[in-house]
Amino acid sequence: MSEALEDPRLTVAGLLAETWSGFAGRITAQLAEHGLDGAEFEVLLRLGRTPGGLLRMGDLAAQTSLTSSGITRLVDRLVAAGSVQRQACTTDRRTTYAVITGKGRARLEAALPGHLDLIERWLVGPIPSGELAAFVATLRTLRDGVRPCAEAGAKPSAETKAVAQIVGKPVTENAASDTVSTASSTRR
Repeated sequence: MSEALEDPRLTVAGLLAETWSGFAGRITAQLAEHGLDGAEFEVLLRLGRTPGGLLRMGDLAAQTSLTSSGITRLVDRLVAAGSVQRQACTTDRRTTYAVITGKGRARLEAALPGHLDLIERWLVGPIPSGELAAFVATLRTLRDGVRPCAEAGAKPSAETKAVAQIVGKPVTENAASDTVSTASSTRR
C-alpha cells in the first residue's frame, strides 16, 4: 500500500464528506416537505437574517457560491413564487436588490422548526457543550479559507439601509454572514 493512502488527512476529509452527505440528505427531505429545495431555502434564510431582509444580487451570489446567472435564475423562481421581490438601487442603476417578501418569510418560518430540530439532533447536539464554541470557530476558519466572499454584503451599507426604509423593512444588525448552508445545491 502506498504511503499516501495511509495519510490521516484522507480520514479527516472522508469524515467531513460522510458527515455532510448524511446531514444534507436529511435536510433535503425536510425542506421538500415545505416545497423548497436547498438553494431556495439558503437564499430565503440569508435574506431573512440580513438587515432589512435584502441583499444586492452580487452579494447574494457570493454568499451562496452561485454564479451570477445561477442566482438570477433562482431569484426568478422565488419572485414567481411571491417569496422574493427585486428592488432597484436608487443611486446605482447597475445594482438590484433581492428582498424577502412576507410570503417568503412565512415559507422560511414554516420550514425553520423542523430544520432547527435536525441541526440540533445531527449537528449541534452530539457535540459536547464545552467543545461547541471551538467547533464553530474552526468551521468559520475553514469557511473563510474556502469561501472568502461568504460575508459579502453582511454589514448594512448606507444604501442598503435607505432601500430597506423604502421597502418598509427594519434594518438590524445580526449574524447574517454566519448563516449555515444546510443543503447542497445542484444549480450553480
